[in-house]
Amino acid sequence: MTSTDLSRRAFTFSLAATPAAAAAASLATTLSPTASAKVGSASVLATPLAQIKIGRFKVTFLTDGYTDMPFGYFTGRTPEQVQQAAADIFAARKSGIRISFNQYLVNDGERLILVDSGPAGKIGQTGKLPGALQNIGVKPEAIDAVILTHMHFDHISGLVAGGRANFPNAEVYADRRDVKYFTDPAKRAAAPDFLKSSFDASSEVLRHYPKLQQTDGERQITRGISIVDLTGHTPGHIGVRIEDGGESLLLVSDMLFHPSVHPSAADVGFVFEQDPAAALTMRQRFFPRAAEEKALIAATHMPFPGLGRIVPDNGKLRWLTAEWAHQS
Repeated sequence: MTSTDLSRRAFTFSLAATPAAAAAASLATTLSPTASAKVGSASVLATPLAQIKIGRFKVTFLTDGYTDMPFGYFTGRTPEQVQQAAADIFAARKSGIRISFNQYLVNDGERLILVDSGPAGKIGQTGKLPGALQNIGVKPEAIDAVILTHMHFDHISGLVAGGRANFPNAEVYADRRDVKYFTDPAKRAAAPDFLKSSFDASSEVLRHYPKLQQTDGERQITRGISIVDLTGHTPGHIGVRIEDGGESLLLVSDMLFHPSVHPSAADVGFVFEQDPAAALTMRQRFFPRAAEEKALIAATHMPFPGLGRIVPDNGKLRWLTAEWAHQS
């Protein structure tokens, strides 16, 4: 699969408006005996979370926190235009647009798989993921695998805490292209200052997780969980597809940033993109395909929990929040 080519297989979503689709957004109520051994009783919640079921999978939406991004960080529009777009949906703040840092804990009854680990306090009001996991009774040692959608610091920094691996028993997966890019000293030297932290965080991850598995394009991690190539935002930017029992969810990471600009304006990018042209091409292909397939998707930086669909609306595309349930 090329960097700008989305295969039909990457969008095999069977989530039509049926009772099965409604079930996909229902709250899971029990854990399997195996998973229950790893997940203790929950304490009082200090951070928000949501939970849905996709077939046999229970997907818990967690957050490491949030930050406000200046309007000028978005490309393809003037800061004033971005501010007006945010104001039109009552999302404009003096400090910019508030974006979330959402993570996903996937439980198949036997394994706990975390997708991304957040910025861990390195930006904005973040660093809440450890507490969020603790609140649902999940210890770091219980995490069996961590899938990194890309190697930007706001997705990987939570892997290391206090100079040690935060998830010592986890297999860690990252795309080979991102690993190569973000551990290249020449690339770091040429990068703008605001990107150097991602190179530094990547080196930390490789040092503390020497057995990190470098993936190549699309592959299956375990039955029902596979990687989808969404290259553009970074050289190895990926999504994670979860599917079982005729239901499907695609975790798309940084394909969308905020409802004020995405998906209505595919030409709006972000200053952190390594290849703006490739990122634009991917959005132009992804947004209409996701709408055509009525795909249930989750995006890291969309307002918590970042769960929704891209839908047509009078010749344009807009974000439609999907149903989800609070954990009680």
